[in-house]
Amino acid sequence: MKYICAGAAAALFVCCAGGWAETVGDCNHPIEAGLRTRAALVIEASPSEVDIVGTDAETIRVSCTVNDSGAAQDVELRYDGTPGYGRVNVTSPMHDKNLHIRIEVPRKTNLRFHMGAGELRVNGVTGDKDVDLYAGQITIASPSDGAYRSVEASVDIGEVNASAFGVDKGGFFRTFRRTASDGEYRLRAHVMTGEIDLR
Repeated sequence: MKYICAGAAAALFVCCAGGWAETVGDCNHPIEAGLRTRAALVIEASPSEVDIVGTDAETIRVSCTVNDSGAAQDVELRYDGTPGYGRVNVTSPMHDKNLHIRIEVPRKTNLRFHMGAGELRVNGVTGDKDVDLYAGQITIASPSDGAYRSVEASVDIGEVNASAFGVDKGGFFRTFRRTASDGEYRLRAHVMTGEIDLR
């Protein structure tokens, strides 16, 4: 059975079937869905600035802003998944830092993120992280030094700053690796051209 809820003026579509939910919105209509603690979340975004923030709620909320208010409806926010697994896709015709995306998730969420270019900031999220960026900057605030079982951060051209681990490397093909027997999570971050900052 399928339930569809849509306001006459809102570009928002919600579909639920067998526990699977799909929600579509834009910068004028943020989207929200249930996402439980320790869920897996895959995120793909057009070039932009992205903030992923951990919260105490067992929900995911995706919102965005643009400098040109007339272009707010041109950005598509799409979420589909179940309470234990979700996928976010953000597409925009602008392809620049005019777009800022904010994604709020449960504090314990396992993240997989991919974006062509831009800036990603992750704060207050404890869990596995697998992050890829072609060009730009990745900043991840680590929960604590001992939380990770393995850490790998690499750039083809650029810099790896891992102040949380006492490392600062710059140049070509720079990689930082660390393993700990008592850690719980995995962190992998890669940028082709740019900077990685692990705090």
